[in-house]
Amino acid sequence: MPTPVELDRKSIEEIPNAHLEGQTWSIGSYLASRLEEIGVKHHFAVAGDYNLALLDQLLLNKNIQQVYCCNELNCSFSAEGYARANGVAACVVTFSVGSITAFDGLAGAYAEELPVILISGAPNSNDFGDNHLVHHALGTLDLQYPLDFARRITCEAVAITHPEEAPHLIDKAIRAALRKKKPVYIEIPCNLASAQCSKPKPVDWFETPKSDPASLKAAVREAAQFLENAVRPVMLAGPKLRSHGGIEAFRRLAEAVGCGVAVMPSAKSFFPEQHRQYIGIYLGAAGSPGSADVVDSSDAVFAAGPLFTDYTTTGWTAQPSENRLIQVDPHRVRVGATTFNDVYLAEFLSALAKVVKPKPKTLVEFDRTKVQVASPPAADPGAPLTRAEMCRQIQGVIDRNTTLIVETGDSWFNGLNMNLPDAAKFEIEMQWGHIGWSVPATFGYAVKGGDRRIVLMVGDGSFQLTAQEVCQMIRLNLPVLIFLVNNRGYTIEVEIHDGPYNNVKNWDYSGLMKVFNAEDGHGVGLRATNGGELAAAIEKARAHTGGPVMIECTIDRDDCTRQLLEWGSRVAIANARPQQRA
Repeated sequence: MPTPVELDRKSIEEIPNAHLEGQTWSIGSYLASRLEEIGVKHHFAVAGDYNLALLDQLLLNKNIQQVYCCNELNCSFSAEGYARANGVAACVVTFSVGSITAFDGLAGAYAEELPVILISGAPNSNDFGDNHLVHHALGTLDLQYPLDFARRITCEAVAITHPEEAPHLIDKAIRAALRKKKPVYIEIPCNLASAQCSKPKPVDWFETPKSDPASLKAAVREAAQFLENAVRPVMLAGPKLRSHGGIEAFRRLAEAVGCGVAVMPSAKSFFPEQHRQYIGIYLGAAGSPGSADVVDSSDAVFAAGPLFTDYTTTGWTAQPSENRLIQVDPHRVRVGATTFNDVYLAEFLSALAKVVKPKPKTLVEFDRTKVQVASPPAADPGAPLTRAEMCRQIQGVIDRNTTLIVETGDSWFNGLNMNLPDAAKFEIEMQWGHIGWSVPATFGYAVKGGDRRIVLMVGDGSFQLTAQEVCQMIRLNLPVLIFLVNNRGYTIEVEIHDGPYNNVKNWDYSGLMKVFNAEDGHGVGLRATNGGELAAAIEKARAHTGGPVMIECTIDRDDCTRQLLEWGSRVAIANARPQQRA
């Protein structure tokens, strides 16, 4: 995953001043102004009768574009993708039937530490106290349940019931999202969207939290001593580095230590792969060649922003032991068994870089023993397409201006195996792991992506969940290149636990582009059954300038990566552990 656009005082100053003297403010225009202030240039929406007045109010702000989605699940995942590119995102849905559908993507944003602001329309404010039964609800008098649900998957959930409280509650939610790097929920009754409220007042949205000085000093001293005592330390970049602003500080610290640097899968592209200290993806037996040997045999693992789960540890087989671990979380540092609270990640990394001493031994050992992985030779152009040939050709598409997005499944491992040039970016959703995430997330990322080349690798089974959002890529003429791997099913589930439920009905995937184009679209759908057809399709894609191109790559059902086989078998063993007696 890449570093998001940094949002700070400078970026605020570049936004046109919406706080005009004499302007009257509705709750909707107040919300739009606040979204503009924090750098949201687009908000995603699905219309419903409870949010129509709010959508009208938001449209009055010409500095923010309203972007439409096919359904609320896709809407929330589109916002999640936008947040990866922009640092923060917003989406607007209707009450209950809309918000509950969107909660899936909102929970994903929580798991992936992305500040997404979900705004839901609600019934008329009078209905909450008048014992009315309303539509889009459960047929009971309880209308609080969406707010109750939201509180479990957000860092702040608010419901506006009176116009005078709207500015405070909107600001409270937005501030929480930006500071905690988590999603929030704002509920606005349909009759209050145009109600008048006070005008926005200046807010320092991006005030940097400061560590407790004593805790920071103690943590730096203990960590420096821990590394000093180690003979073979190694560093590990984790996914929380991005959301908590630690990527550059981590690199400076790594260069000060001089040891080998591995990255967790969700942190691919956080440390340059061309850097002399880079030793690959750490994923146990499913990781880069030689990476696990270095990490597992080191006597000190410095893990910054990690997330150790059954997936990221390949079924609990690749998790550093506590006695040799320095774990730097967003708000605390743990050195061995000692925890230092109220210590912020980026500040700690920067402070530690000033006092550490070089410890290059793991890098020397890796350089001595590493296996050079040769690029696969080009296949016979007329031979049936294989996964290896497909990936070889996709590798040729990736340059420093590319963002590669990979879907849950073998696309994870195909993407992790790609060599990224400096400045290329990578997106994966490994914590929430929702199949179908990547299509709407790619749409959202591309809305913000500017002139970057957006490349998506997605399997056929996952694509079927959220395929509709390709039509929105067509609608906005977004230059997305989609490699759809058609192997007739859920290959990742096959390798974990096979059964008839892993088969999917085949579609004419490339033919869908004609359906989505209808009378005014310019998307292109192509199919490749061999290397020659794929090469020709990529050339057509490079030349196309009028929207997305989808290349359907047909490969054998059992043609998958070695890593998927290793990872799938170990995760299956972890899932099948027998119940332990208390």
